[in-house]
Amino acid sequence: MTKERGEAVQLWAVSKVYGAGQQAVVALNAVTTGFPTGSFTAIMGPSGSGKSTLLHCAAGLDRPTDGKVFVAGTELGALKERALTRLRRERIGFVFQSFNLMPSLTASDNVALPMRLAGRRPSRSQVRAALAAVGVADRARHRPSELSGGQQQRVAIARALVTQPAVIFADEPTGALDSATSREVLGLLRTAVDRHGQTVVMVSHDPLAASYADRVIFLADGQIVDDVQATGGPGRGAEAIAARMAQLEQGV
Repeated sequence: MTKERGEAVQLWAVSKVYGAGQQAVVALNAVTTGFPTGSFTAIMGPSGSGKSTLLHCAAGLDRPTDGKVFVAGTELGALKERALTRLRRERIGFVFQSFNLMPSLTASDNVALPMRLAGRRPSRSQVRAALAAVGVADRARHRPSELSGGQQQRVAIARALVTQPAVIFADEPTGALDSATSREVLGLLRTAVDRHGQTVVMVSHDPLAASYADRVIFLADGQIVDDVQATGGPGRGAEAIAARMAQLEQGV
C-alpha cells in the first residue's frame, strides 16, 4: 500500500482500543480520513469522542490497535521506535496548549532544539527567520519565564515551523490564552497554511478557533460523524460550528 498522492497524512481504518475484555474502551473505531497538503483541518467533538486519540495516532505519539497511518508517504506502523522518533523530529511539528518550552533555554535555543535533537546544526538565520515569522524576533534571547503566554506560544509555533515539517499538529493551541491572543495565534497558523503551504491539523473545543480552518471534522464515539468545509473565512461560521457541537453533545 502507498499513501494517496496529495495527502500529507492519511488514516486507513484506524482503531484504538484501551484495555481488554469487558474493560475494553474503544477510543477510535475504524476511522478513515486524510489531511491534504497545504490545508488547515480542525477536529472537534464532545469530551471522550476520540479527537485527542486521533491526533496522537496520526502524529505517531500512540500506535493504533488496528489500521494504518501514513505521514509524508511513510507508514508509521512499519517503523521501529527509533525510526519513528526520528520521523517525528524531522517531519512533524507540534504545538501544545501548555507550550512545552524548556524553561532554561532562550527562545532561540527552544526553536533550535528539534534540529539539534535530530543531529542537525541549525543556522542562526533559520532560527531568526522562524522567530521573525511569528513576530518575536526581538525576544530571541529571552527565556520562557520572561515571555507572556502569547509570546511563548509564538515561540512554540516557530519551533514547529523551523524544520519545515510535512504537518503541524496543534492540540488546543489557544486553550491557555485570552481571546485577543488566541486570535493572533490562530492567525499565525492560518498564515503558515496560506503563505507557506504548511499542513495544520488542530484539535479544539472552541468553535471560533475551528472557524479559522478550511475544514472541520466532527467526532462522536470514536467515529467521524460529520466532515464539513468551513465557509466565510477566519472568525466566521463559528455559530454554525457551535450549533453542530451542541447537537453532538446532546447525542443528535
